[in-house]
Amino acid sequence: METGSMERLALAKVRQHFHRPLAEDVEAEVRSQLERLREIVRPGMSVAITAGSRGIRDMALILRTTVRYLRSLGAEPFIFSSMGSHGGGTALGQRNLLQHLGLTEETVEAPFRITSEFIQIGTTQSGHVLYADAEAAKAEAILAVNRIKPHTAFRDRLASGLIKMLTVGMGKVPGASQVHRLGPTGIYPALLELGRLALAQLPVIGGLAIIENSFDETARIEALLPNEIEPGEERLLKYAWQLLPGLPLKELDLLIIDEIGKNFSGTGMDTNVVGRWRDIEIPGPIYPQVGRIIVLRLSKASEGNANGIGLADFTTKKLVEAIDWKATLTNVRTTGFWGRAFCPPFPGSDYEAIHWALESLRLDPVHPLTAARIKNTLHLEELCLNEAALAQAKGCEQIGPFRPLTFNSAGDLE
Repeated sequence: METGSMERLALAKVRQHFHRPLAEDVEAEVRSQLERLREIVRPGMSVAITAGSRGIRDMALILRTTVRYLRSLGAEPFIFSSMGSHGGGTALGQRNLLQHLGLTEETVEAPFRITSEFIQIGTTQSGHVLYADAEAAKAEAILAVNRIKPHTAFRDRLASGLIKMLTVGMGKVPGASQVHRLGPTGIYPALLELGRLALAQLPVIGGLAIIENSFDETARIEALLPNEIEPGEERLLKYAWQLLPGLPLKELDLLIIDEIGKNFSGTGMDTNVVGRWRDIEIPGPIYPQVGRIIVLRLSKASEGNANGIGLADFTTKKLVEAIDWKATLTNVRTTGFWGRAFCPPFPGSDYEAIHWALESLRLDPVHPLTAARIKNTLHLEELCLNEAALAQAKGCEQIGPFRPLTFNSAGDLE
């Protein structure tokens, strides 16, 4: 590595200017939207409410408010895990994952019925089997609650949302495996078929769609009745794309990511943010184009699942030691995107990982190295850029001085 390369990584904190629509009173908005279910919910009705594996800021509040509202109508709500193979596909793993997300019986004020068991509901014309969580299948009603957001494995009119929750999430390991093994071009048609079957065969009373803004805040909440879910999701996905946060540059030599994990993205790091897909053919140019990606830590909330580590070029010994390979491989085996679990070189400390990444770029000393550091791919309102990157960045302002990277005695960033 050329002398002075690490000095070229002096970074300044910057703030991006994102559009920031905001639901001012989340609790009131949930209650208002759920009024659409008043004539559907009966006293004594058991209502199964989905709980997924994504880090959604107001999910505990939204679920608790939903539970209280349904109880006010005389219903008997409970929470079940709807997260496919996440949490290693086990009841304990999924309960632990929900706990890390702040979702417990105490915070949601409802009993949890967590199981890895499933039943078969039916088969679509294309031969896809609709699987359903065994506990949810016993309920008199099912209410899907999820965030609508662009997916990290395919792009189409539907993505992460209510239909995916009712099919892949509720389908446990076999349901998720069945869909993901179809590859990026086959996922959407299968989701659509299975979603329509789920709405026809399961006692789905509706869905509560959540849209978050670029600051990871609740921007909109909308209740959709069963016949509105498909067109409603398509409409809300277009809105979610407008709010998706990203990096302020189309090209970047070096990106340091402090943390990856399932609580930030289904792929650990959002492919739409880092511009890498791996194992997937996406037509057209994908931005940003990043020369080297370094990831430093695996979040505790990810429960050892390091799906997405294969999108990085270098990592650290600490991250590798935190990986639960059983949970990680269960996840990628389900999705079929094996490359996302490939382990990159891990020379040791943060310093060594960054040093190796710089060295591997083989940049000419006169090349204006562009570098950025982010907390994760979900929280991008503030990040750090070096001088060359800031000169090219759009839509952000510098809010701190340029400072060189500093490391502790173990070689980790301070």
